[in-house]
Amino acid sequence: MKFDELSLEEAPIIKETIPGSKSKKILDLQEKIEGKPVSYPKGSPIAFAQGFGATIKDVDGNIFIDFFGGAGVLALGHCNPYIAEKVNEIQKNITHTLDFPTEIRLELVQKLQNVLPGDLKNNSKIVFGGPTGSDAVESAIKLSKTLTKRHGIIAFEGAYHGMTSGALALTSGKSWKKNYLPLIPEVHFIPFAYLYRCPFKTKIAEECANACADYYEHILEDPHSGVVDPAMTIIEPIQGEGGSFVPHKSFVKRIAEISNKYEIPIVFDEIQAGFCRTGKFFSSEYSGASPHIMTLSKALGGGYPLSAIAYRQDLDVWSKAAHIGTFRGNVTAMAAGSASIDFMLENNLASYVNELGNYLLKKLEKCEKDSSIVGEVRGKGLMLGIEIVENKESKKPSSELCSNIRDEMFQRGVIIEIGGHYNNVLRFLPPLIITKKLAESGIDICIESIEKIETELN
Repeated sequence: MKFDELSLEEAPIIKETIPGSKSKKILDLQEKIEGKPVSYPKGSPIAFAQGFGATIKDVDGNIFIDFFGGAGVLALGHCNPYIAEKVNEIQKNITHTLDFPTEIRLELVQKLQNVLPGDLKNNSKIVFGGPTGSDAVESAIKLSKTLTKRHGIIAFEGAYHGMTSGALALTSGKSWKKNYLPLIPEVHFIPFAYLYRCPFKTKIAEECANACADYYEHILEDPHSGVVDPAMTIIEPIQGEGGSFVPHKSFVKRIAEISNKYEIPIVFDEIQAGFCRTGKFFSSEYSGASPHIMTLSKALGGGYPLSAIAYRQDLDVWSKAAHIGTFRGNVTAMAAGSASIDFMLENNLASYVNELGNYLLKKLEKCEKDSSIVGEVRGKGLMLGIEIVENKESKKPSSELCSNIRDEMFQRGVIIEIGGHYNNVLRFLPPLIITKKLAESGIDICIESIEKIETELN
C-alpha cells in the first residue's frame, strides 16, 4: 500500500491562531461538563473534527501533522481504510462475546503468537483482560504472584505502567501518585540505564548499563538490601514516558539474565514500544532477551481499546476466571488487531520505520550539535525524544522551554507530546505510516521552533 494515500499530504495548513473560534466553544463546553482530570487539551487546546493517516483536522479547518498518534495507539494512522474494511465486515455479524470463542479472536491469538519475540514465539498463552494497558499490567502482577507466592515487585526509575492502583504503584512519577498513597506495598524502584543522567555518573553507555544491572543484582543478592525476594520485575525495554530512552543493548539482557538467576519472573512492558514502533516488531528484540511475560496494548487493537498479556506456556498456572473483564471479548478490536498485524507484515512496516527513524534522528542530531538548549536527541524508529535543558554545561532540565517549543510547534501545525523525568522531553510518536515528506516537514518545524525559542532567550 502506498502510504502517501493514507494522509492529507497538504498538511500543515494553519488558517488562524489556535485555538480557533469553533474550537474555543467546544473547549469551553468540555470545561463545563467534564471533570478536571481532562489533560491533553490543556497543553494543546484544540477540538478535532477529522483524522486521516498521520494528519488531523480541527473544527476550524486547520490541518496538523500528528506526531502524537493517540499516545501511540494509532500506529497505522487515523481511519486506516485497510483496518476499517475488516472492522466493518465483522460488525455486520457480531460485536461482543466476553471470552466465548470466535474465529476472529482465535485468529488474532495465533497471529500474535507467531510474531512474538524470543522464547514466546509460538510457545505462549494469551490472556485478554480489560481494554487498557493498565489492565495488562494488573494481570501480569496477578500471574506473577500466583507463580511465585511472593508479593514484592521491582520496577525502574522513569517507568510508566498505567493509572490503576497496581499499575500506578509501578509507575515512578511522583506527581501522578502522591495523592493516592498508600498503593500496593513492597514496590522498589531501581535505576534505569539513562546515560544522559546516569545515577552512577558514568559517561559511557555500556558502563552505565553495567552499573545499573550490577545494582539490581546487588539488591537481590544482599540479605540486608531491604528488598525481599519479589514476585516479579517489570521493565520497558525502551522507556516511553520516561523520555524515549534507549538503554545500551546489554542492559535489558543482563536484567533478564539476573532475573532468571534469582528465579524472578521478568515482565517486558511493550505497551507503547511494541508493534513496529521502534523499528523492530517488539523493542526487546534489540537486546535479544526473552521475558516470562509481556504486556500488550495501544497498537494491539488497531486503534480500538484492547489489551493482553502473553506468557510462556509452562507458566499457565492460574485458575478459571482468575482475571476477567467485561470487554475482554471486544470482537471489533480483535478484528482491527488481526488486520493490523497483517498490514504490518505485508508492508514490512518494521523495516520502513527503522529506515525513516534513522533518517529523522540524523536530522535531529545536527540540531543537537547546533543548539545550546538541546541536551540530547535519542530514540529508535518512530519513538524519538529531544531533551531540553537551560544549557548544555549544567544539563539543568527546562520544562518551561520544552513547553514553549511544544506551543510554537502547535501554532505551526505539529502536535506532539511532552514527557521525561522533568517534563522536559519533546516526544514524537507519529503514526508509523507517516510519509517521509510529512515526517521531514514535522521535524523541520520542530527545529525551526527550537531555533525561535532559543533566539528569544538571547
